Amino acid sequence: MTRFLVVLTDVRPVEGEVRDERRVPERRRQVVGASSREAADRIAGAFMALGMVRAGRQRVKVIAVGRRHGAVSVGSD
Repeated sequence: MTRFLVVLTDVRPVEGEVRDERRVPERRRQVVGASSREAADRIAGAFMALGMVRAGRQRVKVIAVGRRHGAVSVGSD
């Protein structure tokens, strides 16, 4: 089963020409786990209603963790 994380982060100014989230990730304000994509979307929708997100100072990210789509589970035949 794929789990999802909904992450609320601070938006930071671009340093240089490209934003590199792996080298310098944005500061996380809130992280919430969800067991389905629908639940993650509902949580993200609630975060998007926040004033700081609407003003462009924070952003919401939905990240799939765990299994990937199309992953094959190995079991007995």
